[in-house]
Amino acid sequence: MTSAGAGKSVVAVCRCPDYEPGRVRCQVERCLELLGGAEKFIGPGQKILIKPNLIVPAPTEQPAQTHREVIIAMAQAVKDRGAKPMVGDSPAWGNIRGCLAAMGAIEPLEKMGVEIVQLNRPVVCNIDGARVRLSRYALEADAIINLPKFKAHQQLVATFAVKNMFGCVVGKEKPYWHFARGKSERRFCRLLIEIYKKLSPSLNLIDGIVAMQGQGPIRGQPYPLGFLIAGTEPIACEVVCGRLIGIEAGELPMVRTAEKMGFGQSRWDEIEIRGDDFGPVVRKDFQRAQLTPLRFSLPRIFKSIAKQMLLLAGNAVKKVSVNRLTRRYVW
Repeated sequence: MTSAGAGKSVVAVCRCPDYEPGRVRCQVERCLELLGGAEKFIGPGQKILIKPNLIVPAPTEQPAQTHREVIIAMAQAVKDRGAKPMVGDSPAWGNIRGCLAAMGAIEPLEKMGVEIVQLNRPVVCNIDGARVRLSRYALEADAIINLPKFKAHQQLVATFAVKNMFGCVVGKEKPYWHFARGKSERRFCRLLIEIYKKLSPSLNLIDGIVAMQGQGPIRGQPYPLGFLIAGTEPIACEVVCGRLIGIEAGELPMVRTAEKMGFGQSRWDEIEIRGDDFGPVVRKDFQRAQLTPLRFSLPRIFKSIAKQMLLLAGNAVKKVSVNRLTRRYVW
């Protein structure tokens, strides 16, 4: 499916029915080619941060995180071009090694020589009039490849490209910003967009092979969508992802805010689709989340911090149910 036009944002849409490693690798490479070739995003010798969506130590059967095979495929693509892949995140619950271990990703990544980093080492940045602490790993990488998970979201309807970069905010400062900016949808989304702009990923590749529907971003159910979606312009990616499940651009708070800011391309006639035709298979049965307030209360933040400390204490991950830990707290 190709819709040509000068000045349009290109979004690659590639069918991928499951996480068979060879198939995922093939479709990741195809996405890169459809966007003009991997050399546009990966240079020899560059240190490239691969930023998946890691949120809670959970197996791959629970589609809360970017799937192991998508992370591995992108890391291999980076290595094959002579660059140095580094996988990093600052999960809401636990730490990056705990999240990767739960999905069986530590061993294959380390065998490839991929560095795994917790996105800490904060640097204070002035973003949208606020002092936001971003990880030095993200700020100092030669390039960032953003690997979000395709999810329904009980505060933002659905999340695709932009919000995943919020994971570069260090540690438990993320719930603080839900408190400080969450009273206003526009102010919160504007902060997320400005963080995205500050970090400026060179590529977004969204794992929609098995999406999460319902009460995302943690407690939703698997939804076999069967697509990888990739592009350099995040709002165009948001619009295309929404269209895949029958959500129009104007229903997404992130897109509405971007339009008011004059950021990105949100009109369908401004987007060029390359790859596979999804028009006949728009998934209107995708279950949306029941919406809850964006703003976190101070008691909620304190409880979140306490439970994070439990997870980080020795064997807490094994002793405490993920569902119990997260049933009242969303990211």
